[in-house]
Amino acid sequence: MSPIDGLIIYIIHPLLNLLWFVVLAGVILSWLISFNVVNTSNQFVSLVWRMTSAITEPLLGPIRRVLPPLGGMDFSPIVLLLLIGFIQGYVLMELMRIF
Repeated sequence: MSPIDGLIIYIIHPLLNLLWFVVLAGVILSWLISFNVVNTSNQFVSLVWRMTSAITEPLLGPIRRVLPPLGGMDFSPIVLLLLIGFIQGYVLMELMRIF
């Protein structure tokens, strides 16, 4: 196994998995906040919301510029999740086959 394979397998792939879960947590938390299930005045909820937003907003911002909200729905997290899945399922696996 080359160092590149190790980098892909042990660092990049788990980071993409973690990013996938952070995006999903941000989506679920935004729904819970929108439907007043949780309140952002709660310190823990506020901390998690700020943390997920800080991680995902740099990635979702460019997608939102290209794909505006349709009917009040923001589809940028879905696009980001699909991109992460594509990178994991196709790009990283092809890179591992090459090396």
